[in-house]
Amino acid sequence: MKMIINGKPTDSVSGMTREIYAPADGTILDTVPVASEEDLELAFEAAREGQKKWAKVPVYKRAEILMRFLVLVERDKEELIQTLSADNGKPITQARQEISNISTAFRAFAEKAKHYYGTIIPPGIEPGHEQNLQLVTKEPVGIVLCIIPFNFPSNLFCQKVAPALMMGNAALVLPPSGNPLTNLKMTQLLVEAGVTDGAIQCVTAPGPLKQKAVADPRTAFVTITGSTETGLKIAETAAKNLTPYALELGGNDPFIVLDDGDLDLAVSEIVAGRMINSGQVCSASKRFLIHDSLVEEFTEKAVRLIADLKVGLPSCEDTQVTCLINEDAAREVEKQVNLTVSQGAEIALGGKRNGAFYEPTVLVNVPSSADIAQDMEVFGPVVPILSFHTDDEAVEMANRSVFGLSSCIFTADSKRAHRMAARLEAGSVIINGSTFLRSFEMPFGGWKQSGVGTEGVMSTFEEMTRTKVLAFKNLL
Repeated sequence: MKMIINGKPTDSVSGMTREIYAPADGTILDTVPVASEEDLELAFEAAREGQKKWAKVPVYKRAEILMRFLVLVERDKEELIQTLSADNGKPITQARQEISNISTAFRAFAEKAKHYYGTIIPPGIEPGHEQNLQLVTKEPVGIVLCIIPFNFPSNLFCQKVAPALMMGNAALVLPPSGNPLTNLKMTQLLVEAGVTDGAIQCVTAPGPLKQKAVADPRTAFVTITGSTETGLKIAETAAKNLTPYALELGGNDPFIVLDDGDLDLAVSEIVAGRMINSGQVCSASKRFLIHDSLVEEFTEKAVRLIADLKVGLPSCEDTQVTCLINEDAAREVEKQVNLTVSQGAEIALGGKRNGAFYEPTVLVNVPSSADIAQDMEVFGPVVPILSFHTDDEAVEMANRSVFGLSSCIFTADSKRAHRMAARLEAGSVIINGSTFLRSFEMPFGGWKQSGVGTEGVMSTFEEMTRTKVLAFKNLL
């Protein structure tokens, strides 16, 4: 498969390629170009010219083009599903859901854009401006660099590319290096739908080249979902040009069950909260804080539930948990579990690795001083269970982390939930559901080292536009 530069499938100027492997069994799925600095330069030049033309396309026509894209997505839906499942190692049922989300996301951003109006500051609001009319408009920023992670390449392509295009920007997509195929196919469909050449591009750039793209003064805005380590590097690089950015980064989200919480509901939420995408989710529930009066029963039920999950190949319809993105990722989870055991925890279930597969695992008697209870994010199907006695203790344990992405509380008392939610240091708090709850509408983002800015239909347009004031002096 080729890159998309200036509306055309393109090989690298260097001629270099890399093989893309299925993480589940190591088979070769395709080859893609290894982009060079020359390729990146071509992409930036195309984006600069393409954005000028795309910005002149009326908003309603941009929306019509994106609706044509959705028709093409529906036409190629099964191919996209199979590509995502194989490329990402995602269970086929979850790949099917993620591809179906494309329609939801693009329609929402398109409709929002058609009602994203400017504002007027009328005469007489302020002394000395009785005869001045001030119009406040929102203008495109220019080239939006969209850095996509491996775990939800379609969902996060939608979150970044749809609003960038609807606001008249050029979207320069840098897909995940190990699994770029889904993003390449989606970009090709946008070109086929009629997006101006250069206004949407997908460049298979290795890591160092992504940093060069961030550093390029033609980049007007950077949006990335990735690790905190990567986000810090991007922030440092972007600061040299005062390039604004939105960073959605790591998390170690607390899953809190109070003494009046619905235990069966909480246990059932483990599947969505921790096992989706084999635990490779930034907003997955990663620290299970259970009231000490419920911890024994919760553990027993959690172990039974998780032991019954179907582990298998991504292509099997009944698979619930499958491989991680590669064997290195599985080794890292193995290392983290072993560290947690050395710090006093015990393995109640799982704890073994087989290649890129890591068993769904439950850790009990986890000390609150353990790394996993604070700042160590585990990107895999691991459920560490800790206990607490009071609400204050639960809040203190939850906030004892450099991360603050999402959080959740299970309780029958809505007042108690509100009181606790107000004290949790996180970008979102889910009541009686797992931390893995994210709509396209909501402004999703984290506190502390979980990120800067938010994305979603409610907020992304603010991130991807610049404010301009048009003042008519002495108009009246």
